[in-house]
Amino acid sequence: MASSPAVKDVVSTQNNSNQKTQQPLQHVAKRLEKFKTTIFTQMSSLAIKHGAINLGQGFPNFDGPEFVKEAAIQAIKDGKNQYARGYGVPDLSSAIAERFKKDTGLVVDPEKEITVTSGCTEAIAATMLGLINPGDEVILFAPFYDSYEATLSMAGAKIKCITLRPPDFAVPIHELKSAITQDTRAVLINTPHNPTGKMFTREELSTIASLCIENDVLVFTDEVYDKLAFEMDHISLASLPGMYERTVTLNSLGKTFSLTGWKIGWAIAPPHLTWGVRQAHSFLTFATSTPMQWAAAVALRAPESYYVELKRDYMAKKEILVEGLKAAGFKIFPSSGTYFVVVDHTPFGLENDVAFCEYLIKEVGVVAIPTSVFYLNPEDGKNLVRFTFCKDEGTLRAAVDRMKEKLKRK
Repeated sequence: MASSPAVKDVVSTQNNSNQKTQQPLQHVAKRLEKFKTTIFTQMSSLAIKHGAINLGQGFPNFDGPEFVKEAAIQAIKDGKNQYARGYGVPDLSSAIAERFKKDTGLVVDPEKEITVTSGCTEAIAATMLGLINPGDEVILFAPFYDSYEATLSMAGAKIKCITLRPPDFAVPIHELKSAITQDTRAVLINTPHNPTGKMFTREELSTIASLCIENDVLVFTDEVYDKLAFEMDHISLASLPGMYERTVTLNSLGKTFSLTGWKIGWAIAPPHLTWGVRQAHSFLTFATSTPMQWAAAVALRAPESYYVELKRDYMAKKEILVEGLKAAGFKIFPSSGTYFVVVDHTPFGLENDVAFCEYLIKEVGVVAIPTSVFYLNPEDGKNLVRFTFCKDEGTLRAAVDRMKEKLKRK
């Protein structure tokens, strides 16, 4: 992320004259030296400074459902405020198992195969740190959620990248076949896919499954947007023949219930993989917020009508954004799931995605995320930016109006 400003960490030290001096922090672990302040923090700060409408970071600007919030309040009033059992409140583990059975047909043991974590980000970290050894090779599909690379770096993994390219971001099967070797420990996928909105097809997933079985490779699958699948059915890789025994399925509450600040996530895996996940989880956070877990159990038992309405609402929001972006002059790439849309910004003549996003904030008053930060090679993403539509319709229309009025093609 060459064009992103580095954050200068300083420490106060005492010199011989007993006065404090500021010195650059020299002791950051080398595996984390390259990771600066996240792009989301940078863009959100710029948004506040310039009064821009934030269609960058993927958090809703509306609240979650009342019945879930009331469940959290009741749990607090009922005294459910001390440490939870390390791997999850039993009622939540049962609710996760029930939901997973409805979604995939798979029956899992809530006691032995589900680990509740502090958001999916921690589930990802616990999985990497618990199941990957230093030097193990892990395959990622770029563009990818930024925590993947950082967490794999902390685990000491060797990262191999397969790039998904527009317009359809299809998996280049021949590249994948060449990439998987005897040294490959795991493949990490995200479907529906952030940032592109791509959904892995059954054919793609079946090919990945076959290659993993053939080469004895694990799969970590991030499915936090599974309820935001618009144009095809979501398929959990764990549900394919022969895959449950080698798959860790990662998910969370935040995206589905617009409660991203609660940080309730989970990992579902067979006992021999769950053991590693729980070992790491025990020493990362030990346990997750107790009252929020009780409320999460209530949320996951919501009637199916909740999910139908959720999808309908998001499809309406998506239409507002997509049609507005087209009218403003962007080239739009298909988004089958998530609440993100990726576009080509080059019609407006800026040199790269970071320059365009800075211009968009300062001159137009709208925030997007430059996608180059989601690639090992930033050049691969320099023509693309990501917008989110997890905002109320008024906010989306206001942002679209600003872009239609102020953006000019070069």
